[in-house]
Amino acid sequence: MTNAPKPKVSNIRRVHGDGLHNAFTDLCWFQGRIYLTFRTCPEGHMVHNSSFIRILRSEDGNDWEQVGQFSVPDRDTRDPHFLVFQNKLFVYSGAWRVVGEGEARNINDHLGFCVWTEDGDAWSEPVTLEGTYGHYIWRAVEADGCAYLCGRRKKDFVESTGPEGGEMTQAVLLKSENGLVWHFHSVFRQHYGDETAFAIESDGSMIALARTLINGGGNACLCRARPPYLEWAETDLGRYVGGPMICKWGDRTLIGGRRIVDGVSATMLYWLVDKQLVEAAKLPSGGDNSYTGFVPRDDHHGLLSYYSSHESTKKNEASIYLADLEVE
Repeated sequence: MTNAPKPKVSNIRRVHGDGLHNAFTDLCWFQGRIYLTFRTCPEGHMVHNSSFIRILRSEDGNDWEQVGQFSVPDRDTRDPHFLVFQNKLFVYSGAWRVVGEGEARNINDHLGFCVWTEDGDAWSEPVTLEGTYGHYIWRAVEADGCAYLCGRRKKDFVESTGPEGGEMTQAVLLKSENGLVWHFHSVFRQHYGDETAFAIESDGSMIALARTLINGGGNACLCRARPPYLEWAETDLGRYVGGPMICKWGDRTLIGGRRIVDGVSATMLYWLVDKQLVEAAKLPSGGDNSYTGFVPRDDHHGLLSYYSSHESTKKNEASIYLADLEVE
């Protein structure tokens, strides 16, 4: 396929590894510099109120400085994602309420938070995102002067003991005019709502790459809607994609996420071609891994972030990696 070349993956480097669990990455450009965000937690992958979000900055993708950090009392901050909107850089984070021992977590208690900056140096304090209570927020995208955000929630906010991501979990599109106050816009998955990433195509259509978590590994779906993003069509992509990312890179669409085959996981890259996933590259990875971020440098060069535990020497340890990508 002419639109699915094999990218050259080079200069793979660990940019943050401190013996803790570092995970869930994202990348973006802002005011000519590259920003990287991820979650750090001394206690590991699962829900802990010791977690916090780091924000790093680089001029070239090689040398990094930390420019921000935040947490929320009595909540687990995780899955940070960037949005450049109205000349500000937002970092959005979902936040589980940390409950007592033996008490079940409840997605109805979930709440979104963010920090933001106008210059990359001075950051706000963590701000509650109005309209996100009861929603597990994920990636965001800008279109036609508005911001849109993935929120998964229990249908009608029912009190259910069923699993997160199950039959009773919807995936909805939230809309904002300022990046801080959010309103319901549409439902793009009535069932099995989960982590979802967005991209905007040249005709203004929104495409959404949605993970499906059924017994640990249902197939990902591609959802598509034309403006005003009210009516959605869904295509089964035939494979599981954990921690999904979807980005436009020149005239191509790049997808990243975790693959699990026979119980072995790896961070993978794919091209989206004619509503099908075409394998592009496998990153050095293993164990607890994935959740990629990507920024293009131009139509042929880009920078990818992800996390992995394949080089870890102790339990609950994971590190942040970067890789340079090149295509013809």
